[in-house]
Amino acid sequence: MRTLLALVLVVYSAAALAQGTAPSPGTARAASNPPSFGGKPLVQVKPRTVAAKPKTTAKPQSPAEKLRGCLEIEDGSKGRLDCYDAIFPPKPNPKAPEAKAVADCRFTKEEDERLTCFNGFAERIPKF
Repeated sequence: MRTLLALVLVVYSAAALAQGTAPSPGTARAASNPPSFGGKPLVQVKPRTVAAKPKTTAKPQSPAEKLRGCLEIEDGSKGRLDCYDAIFPPKPNPKAPEAKAVADCRFTKEEDERLTCFNGFAERIPKF
């Protein structure tokens, strides 16, 4: 009985010492053999990151509502023109025809003329 107890103590202490010591970084085993199972290296799975969408109850705005929102910015300012350009990005055309729709204002080359064009259409949008 005593020999069995001595044998168990020796085995457990050897196992504890083997687990507590890590291989030094210079050893070949630590560098060349990554942990594996069945001859295949283990893969670390990263947690999935889901793009958090803001949970708002607001509906997406139509271009007309966005244009009406630009009217709140000071008239004749660069900020108002930037607001309009965010809705309809400018595509300057030196031979731009007269604008028949609000989207045609983006073809006007001069900033002042483009701002006037957008203002004309935005002010005519009816409020519901």
